Amino acid sequence: MVIAVNTRLLLKGKLEGIGWFTYETLKRMTLSHPEHEFIFIFDRPYDQEYVFTENVTPVVIGPPTRHPFLWYLWFNFQIPRILKKYNADLFLSPDGYLSQRTKVPQLGVIHDINFVHRPGDLPWLKAKYYNYYFPKFARIAKRIATVSFYSKEDITRSFKVDYDKIDVVYDGINQIFEPISEDEKTSVQGQRTDGKEYFLFVGALHPRKNVCGLLKAFDAFKSVSNTDKKLVIVGGEMHKTGPIFETYENMRYKKDVVFTGRVSTHDLHDIFGAAFALVFVPFFEGFGIPIVEAMSAGVPVICSNTTSIPEVGGNAVLYADPVKIDQITDAMIKISEDADLRKSLIEKGFIQKEKFSWDETARLLWMSVEKALQ
Repeated sequence: MVIAVNTRLLLKGKLEGIGWFTYETLKRMTLSHPEHEFIFIFDRPYDQEYVFTENVTPVVIGPPTRHPFLWYLWFNFQIPRILKKYNADLFLSPDGYLSQRTKVPQLGVIHDINFVHRPGDLPWLKAKYYNYYFPKFARIAKRIATVSFYSKEDITRSFKVDYDKIDVVYDGINQIFEPISEDEKTSVQGQRTDGKEYFLFVGALHPRKNVCGLLKAFDAFKSVSNTDKKLVIVGGEMHKTGPIFETYENMRYKKDVVFTGRVSTHDLHDIFGAAFALVFVPFFEGFGIPIVEAMSAGVPVICSNTTSIPEVGGNAVLYADPVKIDQITDAMIKISEDADLRKSLIEKGFIQKEKFSWDETARLLWMSVEKALQ
């Protein structure tokens, strides 16, 4: 069987949520199924690290897909050509984009449809593209995979597709995340926050992630608490970041906020391990990988009570309404003042995170592949 895969998000040093999903699942699937051939389709020069096994054939076809017009060109003209050339039995697309110009069965992984509910968070043309084409992709797909039951129901309801056509394949967790020693924590805090404890946010700087709300909540927390804790924000800039930095400039305690930008996986391991707590309060999320990463690192979590997040957090996190700044602030105060609560959340987090693994994600995605070929 020949499985062609959209691997355009396997970018060295630039893996985001969907990129990690692509990397972790494909690495396992290609190793587990040497009897099949995988055609990895890149839109720019690739790193040899991503050619996982001998049954992977890498193919580069341009142009690099950096714009909605180029998305249309790449998926509707370049992809069909490659599918035909290699006589593909299936096209697997881990970022959900599909081709409207092929009869080859297609499996799209639609992680979430935040753009339906929050189009204003995106540049105008991207929002238009997503809302016009993704309903079409959902209908032409032989099968769809998604990363939570919330997203499954949302896709079914919003795009009017059969509920049974969609398979849930939860995201996994990178095994690198684990508790670190007190000496290591002291070292990391010395490097990052002048030796002070810190709250942590991990994610792209994007309106949907509610970084503005987090900054306001942290400012309020500092105003009422007698603490020298800081806030560390890890992530690269994406769309419409102006309000984030405007909010930052207007903060009373902005000297206690540290922006690291994008960091390596090794550095992220250290930053997670040394954190006092993760504060992850997006307005909308398809899964929320940082929640599970924090749990694995032995770090308590404050997170949103919306969309898919309660599915991931279970009873192991402290919830807050992301639109209510006072609730986020109160959660930060509570977790700072109640050592027993913090200890309880850490213990529950170790139990909850066992529900998620990339091995299981890859197994379930392969089951979806097999269904798409029936």
